[in-house]
Formats: sequence, structure tokens, C-alpha cells
Amino acid sequence: MKDKEKTKTNVMRLLDKAKIAYDTKEYEYSEEDLSGVHAAEVLGFPCDMVYKTLVLRGDKTGYFVCCIPVDREIDLKKAAKVSGNKSAELIHVKELLPLTGYVRGGCSPIGMKKRFDTYIDESAEDKERISVSAGQRGVQVLLSPGELAAYIGAEFKELVQ
Repeated sequence: MKDKEKTKTNVMRLLDKAKIAYDTKEYEYSEEDLSGVHAAEVLGFPCDMVYKTLVLRGDKTGYFVCCIPVDREIDLKKAAKVSGNKSAELIHVKELLPLTGYVRGGCSPIGMKKRFDTYIDESAEDKERISVSAGQRGVQVLLSPGELAAYIGAEFKELVQ
């Protein structure tokens, strides 16, 4: 495991430009285990500190993004409601790269090809720092959830079951 900026991702460049403080952590991963729970375990972080980025499609508003703890499941009804939809579904993994510019296991709420409405699970709001993907598999950024939300225009909402 390596610390600090062996890899410089677009996410890190955007955070640098915005003058948002962050730390980076790199870890080994395998194609068989791209789960956020694996990332948390390898990094030695509690699962409620590491957030996965999910892209959904609502029946009224179209695409939107949710960030939730890696060991939790999205509640599609809650996600639909907070995003102004009657229903929502996760997009197919094949849609992820063309839509966001990111691959599964490396999707970040920062620096997607297009800006989407974004919601962060309310469990992040009172934390000092959370970890999200740095936009590349095996690389995480740790930053203030409040600064993250302000930068990407996200709202804190109840999103998990």
C-alpha cells in the first residue's frame, strides 16, 4: 500500500484547483474484487467512512448520482423520492464509462463528464472525513464531506435501507 500521490488523477487535479484539502490512499485490488468493502478492509478504514458512487436513472429527471457507505444498499424508493422521481434504477455497468468517464470500481462523484444532481447519504454529514474514489481503481481520496458536497453541489439525504 502506498501513500500520497504516486498517482495523480483528474479528481486530484480538480480538488487541487478548487483548493480543497485531501489525502490519497492507494491499494491493491483484483478484477474479481472491486467492492468498496474490499477497499475499506485493505485500507483499514471502517466501512461507514468509505463511500461508493452509484449512478441511477429516474423516471422523470433522468440520471442522478448517489454516494452511500460501501457496506450498505441503496434504497431505490428513497433515492427516487429525494431526486424528484416516482421510481429509479441503477444504470447498467455498460453505460457507466460513456456516461461518466469512469469505470466500475473507479467511479467518483467528482469530475464526471457531465454534472448530475448528486446526493450523499446523510450518514456522511457529521463525519470529519470520508473516502471516495479518486476516479481510478485502487485510488481513494479522503476529504471533508461538507467540502465535497459544496464542490459538487450535492445534498445530504437519507438514501440507504
